[in-house]
Amino acid sequence: MALYESTPGATHKGIAADLGINRATLREWVLRDRDRRGVAATAPSSGGQMAARAGKTVPSEDPDERIRQMEARVAELEASERKPATERDILRKAAKYFGRGDELVMSRFQFVDDHRDAFEVKRLCEVLDLNRSSYYQWLAGRQARAARLRKDRLLAEEIREVHGEFRGTYGSPRVTAELREKGRRVNEKRVARLMRTFSITGVHLRRRVRTTIPDPAASQVPDLFQRDFTATEPGRKYMGEITHLPLENGKFLYLATVLDCFSRRVAGWSIADHMRTSLVTDALRMAARTRAGLDGSVFHSDHGAQYVSRAFADLCTELGVTRSMGAVGISADNAACESFHASLKHGALQGARDYGDRAACRSTVFAWLTRYNTRRRDSANGHLSPNEYERRRRTAKLTLAA
Repeated sequence: MALYESTPGATHKGIAADLGINRATLREWVLRDRDRRGVAATAPSSGGQMAARAGKTVPSEDPDERIRQMEARVAELEASERKPATERDILRKAAKYFGRGDELVMSRFQFVDDHRDAFEVKRLCEVLDLNRSSYYQWLAGRQARAARLRKDRLLAEEIREVHGEFRGTYGSPRVTAELREKGRRVNEKRVARLMRTFSITGVHLRRRVRTTIPDPAASQVPDLFQRDFTATEPGRKYMGEITHLPLENGKFLYLATVLDCFSRRVAGWSIADHMRTSLVTDALRMAARTRAGLDGSVFHSDHGAQYVSRAFADLCTELGVTRSMGAVGISADNAACESFHASLKHGALQGARDYGDRAACRSTVFAWLTRYNTRRRDSANGHLSPNEYERRRRTAKLTLAA
């Protein structure tokens, strides 16, 4: 009743809504109070209405009523002075609260909850531009949020375990595939969110060294791939490239690979301390042994001097391989090999500057290539390893034949 009487232009509906009571109940209280004090309950005059709109109280002829109006006016002025001071205090605390840089994600709702004993919830919500009903709804969901957080932490531990198992080289798609393989029903977006939240990140690659040196005198070889690095059957299309392997003494070893376009399987590879033609011919011969022959297949490469050499051309003729080459200086024409070598360095180097000595380098690369073929999930294979992808293909063909 005091709030209604002391608020200029107040209505029963507005005050009742603020206090959470029935409008008719408030009106009855006000009328009874006025009867007790002997104040007429008549409607205000037009002059009184104009004064109310202007925020002024019409002076009463009754001395007691005039004193009550003056006290109400003083209380109103004191409240108007306290309001900006309260808002200033809230904003100061909010600036410190949201500027702490904590690992936990702070929300405005959490701020209101933490300071509801010092300030009114209504005032906190007004200053932070929040809806009070939204805050109470947030408050009601506290237990559900705590349960979700516990589940997120448990899943994050599983993600960290998979991430560590593959030496930090797996991103969210491969981690998701690995978890599903273990029977965990999980969404990739949730895995990606948790990896960001819990800072589960991989290593980054360093600047690459140029290994493609074109031979101006080489004969022209057509591009039979046209950037199509897929195949419908294994053993039909291969691609190859050379990459460098940095050592601890500032020198390099060089790796040549032969990849099957069907499954991205490493069919052949060779490591040497030089980039002579024998580096790539050794890799192609290994692929021929692995696949029990390459007759009728196509091999795609860049215009490196090793691949355009007479010795390599003669070997392709001997093995029944048709050569294919992309445009000079266009890395996208051999993008799949570029991506494979990037993954190799990403996974084998683990952010280090070099592989150590020659023996350590050969051992590390050999282990990674073996693991790649047998275990590493490739997005091009529906997150299956190359060997598993080819095995399922063979099984499907045998089933159809039967």
